[in-house]
Amino acid sequence: MKIWFDISNSPQVLLFKDMLKDLRQQGHEILVTSRPLANTIELLDSEKIPHTIVGKHYGKKLFSKLFGYPIRVYQLWQFLRDKQVDLSVSQSSFHAPLVAKLLGVKSIYTNDNEHAVGNIPAFLFATTILLPQNFKIDNQLLLRIISKKIIQYPGVKEGIYLWRKAYASNTEKIDKLHKSINVFIRPEPSTAQYYKGGENFLDEFILQSKEQYNITVLPRNIEQRKHYASSQFKGVSIPETVLSFDDIVKDCSVFIGAGGSMTREMALVGVPTLSVYQDKLLSVDNVLIDQQLLVYNPRFTFQDVHHLMLSNHQQKNMYMDYGKTAYELFLSTINNNLKAK
Repeated sequence: MKIWFDISNSPQVLLFKDMLKDLRQQGHEILVTSRPLANTIELLDSEKIPHTIVGKHYGKKLFSKLFGYPIRVYQLWQFLRDKQVDLSVSQSSFHAPLVAKLLGVKSIYTNDNEHAVGNIPAFLFATTILLPQNFKIDNQLLLRIISKKIIQYPGVKEGIYLWRKAYASNTEKIDKLHKSINVFIRPEPSTAQYYKGGENFLDEFILQSKEQYNITVLPRNIEQRKHYASSQFKGVSIPETVLSFDDIVKDCSVFIGAGGSMTREMALVGVPTLSVYQDKLLSVDNVLIDQQLLVYNPRFTFQDVHHLMLSNHQQKNMYMDYGKTAYELFLSTINNNLKAK
């Protein structure tokens, strides 16, 4: 069977990487489309995942997104119409379920961001909807319409692809704090339609701490890269190419995230992690905060970061176990949809 994955944002590369490999081993043919947004293309290339770029990102403004939505739908349909796809799988690709509908094939859609407006058309057109158990749908009419299509998985999305990871204790990192403190910072998702928070609010901390810590900024886009490459941030490291998840984890003393997925990834594997997100948190963020796997402090100080580095974070937690269950559920959902074709 031929399965089409639309990978349209950076976090989806890690989410689907092992799944693509496992599905190929099961004998399925995989077709991947992509979109140039954040580090998506770089990550796909670094992971050696064959893909075809279709369309582009139309920016943060809602009007621009509405304008671009039917254009990319048409571009995807045009590319796929003679490819004989059997099933569509996507995470937060609002285009894929509609394209699958136009192609006359089933689609599986998943997302963990309840604030994304694009969920509405994706939910309506998808055949199957995979959501974390704590996902909240406030629109009761929409919930009634789609309730029979929803399958819930335990834990958080990041567990689906991180459950295989087993890292040594951070004790060695803590012992070396006075020699080398490596702080990795992921700025805010400035181009996301759902994000209404501030921009460049991390500058003050970076300027205050760049002499005491080794600061690495992981920009999301060209604008952020240019901003942190200016002379005032001299001494701050900005990787020329995208760093792999493993490269970040092995060197990271503490992670400061102004966004979602990468912040939850680091917290889940036991890296001391501080969320400074400046907008309404997702339910999945609150779950990790409640379990004390993630510290949330949007008004953090230099001292807060230092205390966090000395904290004891467990490396293994129930959300890794949940992740394995969720991964197996995802695979079985794909195969069940193919069998019912």
